Amino acid sequence: MSIDGVGAGAARIVQNVETVISGKREAITAALTVVLAEGHLLIEDVPGVGKTMLAKALARSVDCSVSRIQFTPDLLPSDVTGVSVFDQASRRFEFKPGPVFANVVIGDEINRASPKTQSALLECMEERQVTADGRTYALEHPFTVVATQNPIEMEGTYPLPEAQRDRFMARISMGYPAAADELSMLSTRETSSPLDRVQAVVDLAEFRDMIRAVHHVYTSPPVKEYAVDLARASRADRQLRLGASPRATLQLVRAAKAHAAMHGRDFVLPDDIDALAVPVFGHRLVPTSRALGAHDRDSGPLVDAIVRRIVSDTPVPVGAIRRE
Repeated sequence: MSIDGVGAGAARIVQNVETVISGKREAITAALTVVLAEGHLLIEDVPGVGKTMLAKALARSVDCSVSRIQFTPDLLPSDVTGVSVFDQASRRFEFKPGPVFANVVIGDEINRASPKTQSALLECMEERQVTADGRTYALEHPFTVVATQNPIEMEGTYPLPEAQRDRFMARISMGYPAAADELSMLSTRETSSPLDRVQAVVDLAEFRDMIRAVHHVYTSPPVKEYAVDLARASRADRQLRLGASPRATLQLVRAAKAHAAMHGRDFVLPDDIDALAVPVFGHRLVPTSRALGAHDRDSGPLVDAIVRRIVSDTPVPVGAIRRE
């Protein structure tokens, strides 16, 4: 598939999702960028702003297998990955795949599950496989986890550890809708949900072609060095006690390639890196206690501001960007 085909397919998906989530094109585009880059997405915001609705609309826009997991404190790891059941007829154990065996897995309120259940996703998200009873089962291709969580409601929750947050390519927030969008919502959702009318606009084969085309987007050495410089600057920043990992650098470049393809380019610009630095780095960084100060547990705005400062202070490469 050509780069123009990727841009056309992405535009159809974004337009389709906007029939459900209006006025949030930036969040929709960021979510689609992560899926095209074969990453995992964490949607973090206050209750009732459409986090799960966005995940469902995005999944329904592509004709692929979709499963949903409602994370609760009593959820077990086998409820996510699958379980071996004894078959009386064959007198042997047979593995029954769990909901994680799908192209898009929607994890609602992921921080409500216990750490034991959360860790069941570690192998799935990084290695795209499940190991059970000494056997390894490959997951679907493509495979994306779209998880939601509320940063405000902390009662009965288990915050994601840094190791698991690092496996999410990006974290985005929805934000409250504009007054006009909220007023329109009162009229369009009186009798039914617009999600019921969402149809797939891209089939699975076409979506796989889009992902393969993203893989071939060119990233010049100066742009790669720029991404590394941003990561190294975060590790040396005095306001941070945990900087960006090498996985973060790798996923930043992958997301930038998808961002470039969606905008009709077969090469990555420093602007693509800048546009994705906050959503890709923000949830991985841990501020120092002195920098956190009065921010209490909600360190998101502080960390985002630190990332933006690092981006503004890091010199932009001047070398060749296009493929020679």
